[in-house]
Amino acid sequence: MFDLLIRGGTVVDGTGAPARVADVAVRNGRIVQVAATIVGEAVEEIDATGKLVTPGFIDIHTHYDGQISWDTLLEPSSGHGVTTVVVGNCGVGFAPVRPGREEWLVQLMEGVEDIPGTALHEGINWEWETFPEYLDAIDSRNYSMDIAAYVPHGAVRGYVMGDRGARNEDATPQDIAEMAAIVREAREAGAVGFSTSRTMGHKARDGQPVPGTFASSTELNALADALVAGGGGIFEIAPEVLPDGGDQPTMGMTEELQWMGDLALRTDLKVTYLLLQYATMPDTWKQALDYSSMIMEKGGYLRPQVAARPFGMMVCWAAYHPFAKRPTFISLAASLSLAELRAELAKPSVRTEILSEADEPVNSAVQFDGLGPALGMIPHLIYAMGDNVDYEPTPAMSVKALADAASVSTFEMAYDLLNENGGTASLMFPTLNYVGENHDVIYEMLTHPAAINGLSDGGAHVRMICDASIPTYLLTHWARDRDRGPKLSIEEAVRIQTTATAEVIGLSDRAQVAEGMRA
Repeated sequence: MFDLLIRGGTVVDGTGAPARVADVAVRNGRIVQVAATIVGEAVEEIDATGKLVTPGFIDIHTHYDGQISWDTLLEPSSGHGVTTVVVGNCGVGFAPVRPGREEWLVQLMEGVEDIPGTALHEGINWEWETFPEYLDAIDSRNYSMDIAAYVPHGAVRGYVMGDRGARNEDATPQDIAEMAAIVREAREAGAVGFSTSRTMGHKARDGQPVPGTFASSTELNALADALVAGGGGIFEIAPEVLPDGGDQPTMGMTEELQWMGDLALRTDLKVTYLLLQYATMPDTWKQALDYSSMIMEKGGYLRPQVAARPFGMMVCWAAYHPFAKRPTFISLAASLSLAELRAELAKPSVRTEILSEADEPVNSAVQFDGLGPALGMIPHLIYAMGDNVDYEPTPAMSVKALADAASVSTFEMAYDLLNENGGTASLMFPTLNYVGENHDVIYEMLTHPAAINGLSDGGAHVRMICDASIPTYLLTHWARDRDRGPKLSIEEAVRIQTTATAEVIGLSDRAQVAEGMRA
């Protein structure tokens, strides 16, 4: 007797092998048989005719660090087929934490990952101080998926150095020794690695860069060595991406790549870093992939995490939009529910009033306060997404192109687009990965042998994006629907988020529809 028998589905097994119709039997949480026809009975039987049967997806880049305190489903990732996630990315997380320093970690996460502090305050129970205790807290609950975690540089620095760490002051030899001990302890307790942020784009709510952004090579090497001493694993980096040379506080891209490559070759750690296409440096991604391939050929492990769609933000009434600093909008938003606000914004008189107004002054002390007016200045870079949401819009779908075609102002067009579908419509501002206004560069990155599929940012940027849906987007857009360039095969779309990502974090008990694997 099987616990579960899935009959007649199209099995895409995660290895890249051709899809095939087969039955799959499960007992005690393990796949016990995969065959064209399985004879036997089961407690539960599913007719999967015409449906895909795949391994659970492994998302290596999420920020559910706080959400794990209150949400055992870990939505929305669980609704997109994800069965394993990695938290603690980008050098931010909630352990270790000194008693009394919880608020500082909340503000750090709120600023870097755009997760509302109110939710974090109300949801996190802070039943830990050390990183091993944090892992124990995770282990004490039953989740809809498995959770792996990095020990984050920001939290470690704050724990050891306090305000000095928060201000990114240089670490003393004693500081470094204490941080190294924490990293080693975390790895020995079960952390899959260590993460750090080196980009000026990652800042706490008070505007301070993530602790560790300017860390010396001495500090970084010591923490890498501690990771090795604890058992090895992954060294995850949110790197700075700046032109080489010039007067800047961090390294240029070439130097950044070189130190990551040197780290990979010296330590034998798995070094992985974030890679996106920037409008100011549209070809840097090629340099990064070529360099990573060279390090891999030398025996090191240096692999960029790449995204399956443009990285940016959704523009809508519920979040950021070009009218956020108009006096009438500010007044209405302060006194109405979202449903009431949408109804009011649909009134012609309100539309006329808002369109006639100038923006209120921007408060530089409030994070993202100037984002609304800034969006109004770039209508050529903001796109209508349509009823069937399209993350690869043509140039003709930009707000400017639509306004020109209708002989109206770009603000009029933006306002009317936002009011579609009862005011629930969204526009897309792709800040990264969309220089050519198509997905061709993304395709090259996704299919490069050195690259890893990642960057869903599940749990983060809640007022801007929801890329936790990327696992299913790989199946729909990339394997089925794309019509503006090459697609991925369904086998490849599954492989890059199962066996490929499992290899990164060293999991050999899952990611394949095969006998003996976890179901």
